[in-house]
Amino acid sequence: MLTSTCSAPRPHNHQGIGWSELWDSGQSDLWDRGEPSRALVNLIESKPDLIPHPSRSSRRPRALVPGCGKGYDVAMLALHGYDVYGLEVSPTAVETARAYAATQFAAPSPYNFLNASTEDQYLGSERGQVRFIVDDFFARGWEVECRSNDEEFTGFDLIYDYTFLCALFPEMRQDWAQRMSELISPSGVLVCLEFPSYKDLKLPGPPWGLREGIYWDLLVAGGNGIFDDEETAKTATQAASGGAFKRLQYIKPPRSYKVAKGTDMLSIWALR
Repeated sequence: MLTSTCSAPRPHNHQGIGWSELWDSGQSDLWDRGEPSRALVNLIESKPDLIPHPSRSSRRPRALVPGCGKGYDVAMLALHGYDVYGLEVSPTAVETARAYAATQFAAPSPYNFLNASTEDQYLGSERGQVRFIVDDFFARGWEVECRSNDEEFTGFDLIYDYTFLCALFPEMRQDWAQRMSELISPSGVLVCLEFPSYKDLKLPGPPWGLREGIYWDLLVAGGNGIFDDEETAKTATQAASGGAFKRLQYIKPPRSYKVAKGTDMLSIWALR
C-alpha cells in the first residue's frame, strides 16, 4: 500500500499514479469489500426523506461516487433509480466497474437491497443510467460529461464518499472539501460514511484515520482537516462556521462493513 506522512506536500498526480499502479498490478483486493455499502442501502431505503430521492423527484437524481472502485455503489444507486457517475483515476478500475455493473443489471444481487420486499419494489421501478469516467477528481472539466441533453451542469444531487477521503494524502483534504463544494448542487447532499474512525491519527495510511472533528473542520469550519491529536480532533466540532457546508444529520448506521469495527458514522452535509 501507499504510505505517507504529512511532512511534505505531494502533487495530486502522485496520488493518482500510485492508485493506478495498484489497479494495474492486480492489487485492488487490498481495499475491495465485495458488495455495496450497507449503510448507504439502509439510508436510501429506510430514510429517503433525508436525501434527494427518486420517489420525490420529477427527474432521476444525479449521483456521483468518486473513487468508485469496482462500482458496487454505482450499480446499487442506479438500481434504486439514480443516474450515477462513477469516477476513477485508473482505466483498469473503470473497465472492471463497467463489467461489474453489466452483470448487476442483468441479474441484480440481493445485497443491493435491504430485503426481498424492497428488492421487488425497486426492481419494479425505473432503473437509472450509469456512466464511468476516467479522470482526476481534482481536475476541472470532467463534470461537463455529466450533463443530460446538453443542459448546463448545475451539480450533483447526491455525492457519496466512503473510502475516498481516507485514501488521500492528508494535505489534500482541504482541496477535497473545496472540490466537493463545487460539485454539489445547491439543493444536493454530500453523504460520508466516516471511516476509519478507530485508527490512530498518528499512523500512516492509506487509509488514514479520520474522526468526526476532521470532517467538521473541513466542511463546516473551513480548516485543513489535519490533526494527529485525538483531543484536538474531538473538540474541532466546536469550531465556528467558516466553510461551505452545514451538517444536516449524524447517524449511527444499523449496518456497515465489519472492517469498521462498529465505529462507522454516517454524516449528511449540504451547502449553506
